[in-house]
Amino acid sequence: MGPGLRLDQGMKSTRTYLLWLASVLALASLLGLAGCAKTPLPKPTAQNVLVEVDEDDWPLLLDDQSAKSFFQACEASLAYLRRVRPDKRFTFGPYQATAAQMAASLERVKDLLYRYRDAEQRAEALKEEFILLKSVGSDGQGRVLFTGYYEPILQATQKPQGNFSHPVYAVPDDLVTFNPRDFSKDLPSKRLVGQVRGHRLKPYPDRAAIDFRRALEGKAEILGYVGDPVEVFFLHIQGSGQLEFADGRRLRVGYAATNGQPYRSIGRLMLKEGMMTRDQMSMQGIKAYLAAHPEQMQRVLGHNPSYVFFRPLAPVGGPLGCFEAPLTGGRSVATDRRIFPGLALGYVSGEMPTPGGGTVPFARFVFNQDTGGAIRGPGRLDLFFGSGPAAGDLAGRMKYPGSLYFFVPKK
Repeated sequence: MGPGLRLDQGMKSTRTYLLWLASVLALASLLGLAGCAKTPLPKPTAQNVLVEVDEDDWPLLLDDQSAKSFFQACEASLAYLRRVRPDKRFTFGPYQATAAQMAASLERVKDLLYRYRDAEQRAEALKEEFILLKSVGSDGQGRVLFTGYYEPILQATQKPQGNFSHPVYAVPDDLVTFNPRDFSKDLPSKRLVGQVRGHRLKPYPDRAAIDFRRALEGKAEILGYVGDPVEVFFLHIQGSGQLEFADGRRLRVGYAATNGQPYRSIGRLMLKEGMMTRDQMSMQGIKAYLAAHPEQMQRVLGHNPSYVFFRPLAPVGGPLGCFEAPLTGGRSVATDRRIFPGLALGYVSGEMPTPGGGTVPFARFVFNQDTGGAIRGPGRLDLFFGSGPAAGDLAGRMKYPGSLYFFVPKK
């Protein structure tokens, strides 16, 4: 398989089928819900968010991405799985698999996908060695909201100059992390963040204090200065990016820590206050609104008290996900790492935006290599689109329902 060869050359011819299937499933879901009252869904846990799919009900396992991207993403998961203890366990709903079993199964998948070009043959081969599990979604019926993220490339300066006065901070010197369980086994195990003031541990300053009241002045290394605080805000949301300086040098930065404050959605605030409609809601829409209403900028951004600190990363490869695995555009996804198996092979299908402004069905194998503050529960998934403005345009408009599956090895 050459680098540019798709795993399914016939993907375009199947789009009508996918659209028809999506409409049938949507209608079936509506008919099923019409005659019954809603019952509360159980609290999501790693054991109950995935349900086994009968072999007769497997999806067709089409794939619209290149073989090269699949093998690249697969190697990133394998690199991590080879580093950890072979007996480290990963939970797949009612099943478990060790790191050694996962690594062996991914090696096997590489061989199967190389040998079987036809989607039906591929599915039959995978059924011999894997159990397919599906997320119960936000509604208990498998509905998962797909959003997108990317690696922004931001113009920056090494020293403050004119508008370039908004810092990208490294981890502050006075930031303290601790776990109450370290002090007593009777206390809950939870990672907390704060700073010591007057010999007492206090919550760390929030976004408004850091960005607009200079709470970190002289307390943290500054990796670069960006010309727009809104761009810095979205760099925090993406979790990684590149700072491009006037001499052409680029510094890749990645997530290092947070201030421990809760994440709050500014999009939800803007909808609630009527600043935007749901149809207008996107990363691009938020940026445009705040550019046109600068008097609202500090209040809107400050609504999210969570703040991200960064570290320099190696310039080669992709940005790193939460498992220190390089992300691959179109193949890496972020889910709630508390309930879904990290590094695992998954499969997604749904709808996504196109560069021309429309949408198109998509289906592909993915790898669960990241997480995010807003990605919580079995009904959320973030798809990594890659680096730069074109990836950002697609990621910012990605907000469609889809289906999420995971493969657990039988052996």
